[in-house]
Formats: sequence, C-alpha cells, structure tokens
Amino acid sequence: MTILVLNSGSSSFKFAAYRSNDAATGAPCKPVERLRGQVHGLPDSPVMVWRTEGGPGGEIALPAPADQRRALAEVLARLRAEGLVDRVEAVGHRVVHGGEALVAPCLVDAPALRLIESLEPLAPLHQSHCVAGIHAMAAVAPGVAQVACFDTAFHATQPRLHTTMPLPVSWRDRGVRRYGFHGLSFESIAQQLPSLLGDRADGRIVVAHLGSGASVCAMRERRSVRTSMGLSTLDGLVMSTRPGAVDIGVALFAQQQLGLDLDTLSRGLYHESGLLGLSGISGDMRVLAASDDPRARFAIDVFCQRAAQEIAMAAVALGGCDAIVFTAGIGEHDAGVRAKICGLLGWMGARIDDAANVAQGPRVHAAGSTIGLWVVPTDEEGVIARHTAALVRGR
Repeated sequence: MTILVLNSGSSSFKFAAYRSNDAATGAPCKPVERLRGQVHGLPDSPVMVWRTEGGPGGEIALPAPADQRRALAEVLARLRAEGLVDRVEAVGHRVVHGGEALVAPCLVDAPALRLIESLEPLAPLHQSHCVAGIHAMAAVAPGVAQVACFDTAFHATQPRLHTTMPLPVSWRDRGVRRYGFHGLSFESIAQQLPSLLGDRADGRIVVAHLGSGASVCAMRERRSVRTSMGLSTLDGLVMSTRPGAVDIGVALFAQQQLGLDLDTLSRGLYHESGLLGLSGISGDMRVLAASDDPRARFAIDVFCQRAAQEIAMAAVALGGCDAIVFTAGIGEHDAGVRAKICGLLGWMGARIDDAANVAQGPRVHAAGSTIGLWVVPTDEEGVIARHTAALVRGR
C-alpha cells in the first residue's frame, strides 16, 4: 500500500510517502520511503518542495490563496502526475496530544476525532492544526483510512512519581499533569538503539532531542521513565522561542504587574522567549553560532547549561547513565553544542572525541569515557508510517 504521512502546522505542513509490503506476503511492516517534502507559505504564497529517496527533488509554487485542504489536493495531484506516488491508501498523522486516554496510535473514527478535538486546551498552538490536517485529508480523499500517532503516547510508561504535579487535586482531576512530547522522535531512537548498543540498548539511556523544540527523555528498557516537558510544550530546555522551565510566578507577575493580557502573555512565552529572547537576534541556532555578538554566545551558553542540567536530572531518575544520544536538528548537526554539553557533564564521566564529534558520529565518545555518546538521526515519519501500515492491515 502507499502511505502518506502528514505533519500539519499553522502555515505549513510536512509530508512523506511510503510504500509498504504487500499484506499477502506476510512480511513485517517495513514501509520504504519514496519521497518527503513540505508546503510552506500558506495561505498567500504556497510553495511545495520535495525530494525523492535517492533521486531528484523539486520546488513549485502552488495556486494562491490556498488553505491546507486545497494545498493538499495540489500536492497529491502533482505527485501522481510526476509518477512519484500512486493511489494513497492510508494516511498517518502526527498528533501532538493524546491526553490520558489515547496512549497508542489509533484509527481515526468519529469518536476518536471528537476526543482528539477535546484535547485542544492542552496543546492550544498545535492540536487544532493536527485536527485540520485530518479534516483536510478526509475532504480530499474520502474513505481513505487515517491513523493518528501521538507525541505524548511514548511517555505513557512514566511512573506517577514523574507525572504528578504538586498542585491542588481539583486541578489534577481536570488533567493537569506531566505528559511529555517528542514521543515519536524518542520512539524512533528507541527502535535504533539495539543496532548501536547491542545488549546495552535496554540500559539507562538519556536521549536529547535538540531542535527548535527540545526535550530530554530518560529511558530504561527503551521505555520512557521521565521527560523534561510537562503539561505543555513550554517546560524543560531552552528552545528556539520557548523559555523552558521558568518560575510560574513570572506569568502572575506579567499579568498583575506588567498588565499583559492572556494573548500577549501566550505570544511572549511561545514566540518571543528562548534563544530569541536571550539573544535579541534570532531563535535559529545556526544564526547564533555564526554571529560574533556576545548576546548570541550567551544564548548558546544558557541553552547548553540547561540541556546539561536536564540530562543530569534524567540520570537521577534512572539511577545513573550508560549512554547519551543526541538527535534532531541541533543535536544531529551542531558539534559545538554537543561538545559544550558533554564538557559540562564531565563529572558524570562523559568524554567526547573531538574528531568523531566534528565528523558527526554516530559514535562520538572518547576511549576514556564511562558514558557512551552517540549522534543518531531521528525519523518520526518512519515511525508513523509503520504504525499506520500495521493498524490499517489489522482492520
């Protein structure tokens, strides 16, 4: 079957197409990537870019204005016209929040969709776009099976010790707890650990997903034990434009003393903080790394300090640390950030090999390191494709 994977945002969406084994062969579900791409600039200046696996890519402007539904129809038509995909038989969606009930990928039917929609207050900047992608696909290709894969689901194995917030019970009864995100990325790394670590794959592993959004996950037996994000995607590490862990009193001060309304406060926390807020220059680590402005260097220092602290907290939850894995945009590509973080963790026994680190690994620990240090690319789309193939076949 041909599987389309969608990751929907406010003004863009990412897509990837996979070809799965024929169910008649009885082979395990190992979808093969055919292409991946993105539509950005919605609604006024939509542009589609893509690359095929092992082949050429392309870029074209789409008719404007275009909402996600119209852009998705154009994408499918263009891909078919180019002979890149045939009829799409299943669609897998990245959905940010599954709440306490949706702790595994599921087929999207009416009850599941209502539950997904009800979780929007827990992820106000993300969930509505995920839902819009589901509706858009239903309109463009009615009858095609759709599967929701949740970023929170991987963390359902965390013990209550690490999910319960010390807040009034009446709040907790309404769903206020630590959930965690980037679960599809962490699941991707967990699936790759045996090929890297062998028998040590089920040990005490800390995975640092470092990108524009960032979080740390402590794993034992390749299951989530603790993660740095909580109720929302604001907690934990410093991110591109989000602050990570801050005193909750900041929000009260901003409202009571600075007179900020909720919209202004939300915009500040989600879009004006983090690396951007620290530097006043950019939230893009690449821009900061290329700058000689001391504010840029300071922002990077804070980012690395917070990442090291969160990794240390993850090690506490595990009772030690056998390996640290760096992944996502910054984690996979920024040798300087990796070196600085590992330098701050020298007391834990982390020793980085400078040459291997510059070469981007995958193994980057030095001979004398008591902790394995690895760089592993994440593949969230591949995880979604595998879940989608398995669920659709099992209907």
